[in-house]
Amino acid sequence: MIYKIRIILDAEEDTFRDIEIEDNSTMEDFHNAITQAFGFEGSEMASFYTCDEEWNQDEEIALFDMSESGSDVRLMNETFLEDVMTENNPKLIYVYDFFSMWTFFVELADIVEKEDGRIYPNVLFSFGELPDAPPEKKFEAEEREEDGDYDDLLDSYDDMDFDENWN
Repeated sequence: MIYKIRIILDAEEDTFRDIEIEDNSTMEDFHNAITQAFGFEGSEMASFYTCDEEWNQDEEIALFDMSESGSDVRLMNETFLEDVMTENNPKLIYVYDFFSMWTFFVELADIVEKEDGRIYPNVLFSFGELPDAPPEKKFEAEEREEDGDYDDLLDSYDDMDFDENWN
């Protein structure tokens, strides 16, 4: 079967690519298709993340295992697209280049029969230009009312019964 997938850059300006790829392709094949479709060199680290309907990130599928202990991280070259992306789980998050944090929303649009004579993966549609630099991300937590003001905590630090020489 052929998966038709839309890959959308997390940015203000609409930038996306529609790719069709065989369902039995590895996640590394899919990673390579995405990097080529967006014009990346493909030489940077990258990961896919499973997620729920609200795009909340879950399990990582990494290009390489960078852990020292050989952890249980799933690897792209050992994981197949059909095992990760299904009609019931149609969304993934893709991050390319962990220094720049190019972040993409990946969504399964359709599953169709393979067409004879067509070479896969195939870019079906390309919209928008990739900006010169990745969109800036804000990684700050929202302050909740019940948390109070952090500055108040700092101001009252001297009033706390805290032994600085505890060790």
